[in-house]
Amino acid sequence: MPPPGLKLLSGTQMNLKVVKFNARGRFLGWEDVLGGSLQLCPDTQQRLDAAYDSGTTYQQSCSIPVAELLSRYPEPVFYQLFLKHQDGEGLDMVWPIPVQHLSQVTGPDRSMALRRFFLVDGLTGRDSSMTQQPQTVRYLSRLLLRVNIPTMGPGGTPPFQLLVEYNTVTDPANAVAQVSFGVTYSLSEEATQRDTAISLGVLAILSLLFAMLETSSWSRRAGQQYITLTTIVKFLAFLIGNLANAFFLVSFGTGVYWLIAFKGQRSSVNMVLPSAGGTVETHFIVFLSLAFAFKAVQVMHLLITQVSISIFLIDWEKPRNAAGASGSGVSAWRTFFVANEWNEIQTARKLNPLLQLLTVLLILQVVGVENIASRDLKLASQPDGARYIPPTSPILRYGLTVSVWLSVGLVQVIFYLVVYERLVEDKFRQFVDLCSMSNVSVFVLAHRCYGYYIHGRSVHGHADVSMEAMRANLRREEANLCALRGLEPSADVQTFEIALTAGVRQQLDRVSLSLAEASGARGRHSGADGPQGPQEQTSKAYHAMNYFLSSFLEHAHKDMDYFVKDKLFLERITKYEFQQPVERTIFYRDPDGISFTNVLYFSNELTLLLFDTLLFCVIDLGSQDLVLAAVLTYAVQQVLHSLRCSLSRRNVSEKTLVDRCFLI
Repeated sequence: MPPPGLKLLSGTQMNLKVVKFNARGRFLGWEDVLGGSLQLCPDTQQRLDAAYDSGTTYQQSCSIPVAELLSRYPEPVFYQLFLKHQDGEGLDMVWPIPVQHLSQVTGPDRSMALRRFFLVDGLTGRDSSMTQQPQTVRYLSRLLLRVNIPTMGPGGTPPFQLLVEYNTVTDPANAVAQVSFGVTYSLSEEATQRDTAISLGVLAILSLLFAMLETSSWSRRAGQQYITLTTIVKFLAFLIGNLANAFFLVSFGTGVYWLIAFKGQRSSVNMVLPSAGGTVETHFIVFLSLAFAFKAVQVMHLLITQVSISIFLIDWEKPRNAAGASGSGVSAWRTFFVANEWNEIQTARKLNPLLQLLTVLLILQVVGVENIASRDLKLASQPDGARYIPPTSPILRYGLTVSVWLSVGLVQVIFYLVVYERLVEDKFRQFVDLCSMSNVSVFVLAHRCYGYYIHGRSVHGHADVSMEAMRANLRREEANLCALRGLEPSADVQTFEIALTAGVRQQLDRVSLSLAEASGARGRHSGADGPQGPQEQTSKAYHAMNYFLSSFLEHAHKDMDYFVKDKLFLERITKYEFQQPVERTIFYRDPDGISFTNVLYFSNELTLLLFDTLLFCVIDLGSQDLVLAAVLTYAVQQVLHSLRCSLSRRNVSEKTLVDRCFLI
């Protein structure tokens, strides 16, 4: 049992003392354990003394010629280690620290504890004349001081243990000794493992419930009546995405907890980091790896979903004369312009990825915040080069990196929403305005029976007008001398979420079939001699879809009508529509005006941000190089961005029948 009142004070050094005896058992006196008293490796006094700073994990190893060890210790000196402390009445006391051989720590025999130890023994290997160099030399190859926290806790494990390991060489004149000295701190990890298991279990159950809700919502939006293979795949994709968030929360919570609990100690050392390579640290690495792998799968699922949406541009412009009744009198440039703008905003984000990387790199490496992740109680971001720098804890490094990354990302998002979006540019609401000025609506289906609609029908009737007429129209709108831009009379809501009936979807499928055939014929003959067949087929398919959608929006089909309503608050929160479109299609008003960004990067910023965070942290923890992590993360971002732009450009061209040469 440890003596009462035994505790470690942060910011101080452990008061260790040794009693020395010579080979004949003669008492040589007491000595304070400082500097190189027990360390064979040479170094500065300041760095050697750092081994005894409370809470500092210390590790030192080197190679020393055995002949040099013999010159320093011609005769063996035996030590007995004590800890000096004060009892409850303030009296100075010493407590013997047990010594044990490393091979016996995990072995079955724990009774063979040592009382004394030595550093170098060249006496045993000499002959009886004691005049020649020893034939064998035994030296202390490894010395480890293990501190078990709490130091006052009951149990069979003593609060301090000195673990030793010896090695023997037979050619001391030419041999080189490999020696190491270390100080480690350990804490019972059972409570931490239990808390982590409970947290992960609760989050896993929530992930399963959310995945079931998301799958049910997708089934309704996709018009699925039965469970199919696609339904199972979607469920697994949603579950993996939710589990990625669960593992991220557990790993991030672990990092922040130890960062605060360990580094925040200012009076006494009651908490120490999980041991390197221990169960807690191993589980942490596993959770982080799973979070990254699952998040990568979620991002790929997001990309596949977004690059396969159905989109059509409805041109409301009517020819001004009878000669253009077939549509030849309507300019196509307005449609091309809207398609180009849609293509540009698909990868727009609330934050700048390159600025994010540079800022995080500046804070962590240039400012030196990464140095706080060392296994000691110091919070110095720019440590003195002369002092000992402990090894880095992967848990603390991850907690620091994620905290900095998310903080920088949050600042960027707030700046975008509060300043940039209001004072500089709001790309998505400007896109809605562009649709109105171009007299072009955007019809997007993210799922088979669910999508988004941007009402871009001009309140002025025509958009192919001169500059003077356009300015006059804008002045009329500013003075409220014309109707509102909304889909409903006397309403200005232009964006909607739409839930289609089965009848409307079937009609869209029939028209889309001709669109797909036209797109395929156009692709096969692109760059050829330009036969009229594919061009005429494309034109007919385009006008057929344009006519059906425009007439549908004008309530021309009584058997395929729609009505407009507001979503319930719970429907917005859960993204689950309680009312199914059976007889009429439902248009849900979007008062924010940006619901259509759900099929773009913009509304999926959190998923992308967490993926970038995990990618950066995994590379950094694997390489211990922030610059390399930043470079590789940026490279992956650019690859995904290029892939997203290329596939989206092709999808927009195929679905809208706007040739890719017009999508700049």
